[in-house]
Amino acid sequence: MLNYLISISESGPLKKEIIHDPESKLKVKVFNLIRSKFIPKKGEVQFFVTAGKKLFAFETEGFKKHGELLILQMISWYCVYLGLMEAQIHATWP
Repeated sequence: MLNYLISISESGPLKKEIIHDPESKLKVKVFNLIRSKFIPKKGEVQFFVTAGKKLFAFETEGFKKHGELLILQMISWYCVYLGLMEAQIHATWP
């Protein structure tokens, strides 16, 4: 599995995390749906993850015909990083 980078900013009451692929320059935003509200943006790709009581939304930033496989790899890498081995990735809201 490839390695990606995570940027974390703690501006405001919530911390924001973005997964970066240094090779393709694709960015995927992470939304913890228990702590924050998620409003999908047109033109971007969204996926959702359930892991026990944890719920996450993932949305690309600057999507330009990157393959969905790359996005799914980035999401699965992030889930392993968090230790969410039981995570399930959904293409639509579960």
